[in-house]
Amino acid sequence: MAEDTSVIEDRGIVVTENAARRIATLKTQERAESAFLRIAVSGGGCSGFQYGFSFDKQRNDDDFVFERDGVAVVVDDVSLDLLNGAELDFVEDLMGASFQVRNPNAASSCGCGNSFSIG
Repeated sequence: MAEDTSVIEDRGIVVTENAARRIATLKTQERAESAFLRIAVSGGGCSGFQYGFSFDKQRNDDDFVFERDGVAVVVDDVSLDLLNGAELDFVEDLMGASFQVRNPNAASSCGCGNSFSIG
């Protein structure tokens, strides 16, 4: 599949080093070395939209691939409209460990950080 790099330069997400490291660890634990992490946005959640994370081996024609340290994260075209400019991070603190999306397009988000609304 040919990718239009001019589109990718204008729209994208950032995968932090911590997120890439955690994705690589999870892929090994799940024996999913050939898979990539898919981030999708769907309607729902307590704020209107929610983030979904899953391992996937199938790439679609409307997918955009973002890589960090040999780890691929895939986002479909519609989700990328809502995630453009976002940062995917993995954070460990006293409250636990989780992937966090810092999304500049979100006007507000719920307390758990898994759903958001746009302005």
